[in-house]
Amino acid sequence: MPRTDLLERLAVQTSEREHANLRRRLRTVEHVEGPWLESGGRRLLGFCSNDYLGLSQHPQVIAALRRATADEGVGSGSAHLICGHRREHAQLEEMLAEWTGRERALLFSTGYMANLGTMQALLARGDVCVQDKLNHACLLDGAQLAGAELKRYPHGDVEAAARQLQGRPQAAALLATDGVFSMDGDVAPLAELAALCIRERATLMVDDAHGLGVLGAEGAGSVQAAGLGQREVPVLMATLGKALGCSGAFVAGSAALIDGLVQFARPYVYTTAMPPALAAAACAAVEIARGEHGRREKLQALIARFRAGAAQLGLPLMASHSAIQPLRMGDAQAALDAARALEQRGLLVTAIRPPTVPPGQARLRVTLSAMHEDEHVDQLLEALGALPPRAAMAGLV
Repeated sequence: MPRTDLLERLAVQTSEREHANLRRRLRTVEHVEGPWLESGGRRLLGFCSNDYLGLSQHPQVIAALRRATADEGVGSGSAHLICGHRREHAQLEEMLAEWTGRERALLFSTGYMANLGTMQALLARGDVCVQDKLNHACLLDGAQLAGAELKRYPHGDVEAAARQLQGRPQAAALLATDGVFSMDGDVAPLAELAALCIRERATLMVDDAHGLGVLGAEGAGSVQAAGLGQREVPVLMATLGKALGCSGAFVAGSAALIDGLVQFARPYVYTTAMPPALAAAACAAVEIARGEHGRREKLQALIARFRAGAAQLGLPLMASHSAIQPLRMGDAQAALDAARALEQRGLLVTAIRPPTVPPGQARLRVTLSAMHEDEHVDQLLEALGALPPRAAMAGLV
């Protein structure tokens, strides 16, 4: 039997996605200004960015990046453990630890790398990792790459999570969950999960990529909003590329956790450190996110306006009170058609299809930002209300 050609197999798989209306395509954006972007020669009002506080374009963040670039150059030139760890990195780690109420923090180049590295350092073969079925892909990949047994529970079901832990009572256990779920926009039952982990002697890890900067009194995220600290949530990961408007990620926790990650988290040890200027920009973003409460208040007001308007229109909005507002459409073609109809009206809203979401749950993923104004939300609602056919959207909540 002849050997399988890998590139031919990949081409067949890509063709299958094309026929199922699931093929992903790149869009080039030429310019961004506030919530507006230019793509393909058109000016579009965007509702698909994770820049929840609008900090990517904040003058103070841009100025910090420019100053540090002028002083330190662009690249860090090395991994953190060689000579790439600069004062800007150290300052940002201190700020993030203090903000999130933890002893220390450790920077990673991406959130994906942070989760892979953390799970690789914590888990081993024979351990068990219990996860929500709607967790981000990098949490699932992290458990599998670490060689642990991955056990998944129905979304938000604490009792099911308990049964999964109790099924392996002697195994070292990590329970990992998103704080705010990236495709549904709802918040995990963190207090209940924390109590479960304490009772079962499991370690709780929260990926708060979409909660940091948005939730909590000072924007410290979903864990702070739930009234939990380092004792209840020993492992906290969050990104710098969403509400903070920069790029990169961090893990925060005890000194013992961070010391262990420095030793054993391969994506940290063997990767060039992020540019020091980017860390300087993130420092400025943290200061703004903590101090300018009006940005979070405006965002919450926009979320409330959108949800109220969607309810009046009878739109099948999912149960989210975060900046992520999914509108379930059902099949992939319906989501694509809706996204194209909105773009014809000058609005960019992404159609999310399987395998990113489960089969039959394709959706429009609307994301709101403090850069939006009331009239922008009203414009979106008007366009959503005019989507044909309305009957196909009924009853999908």
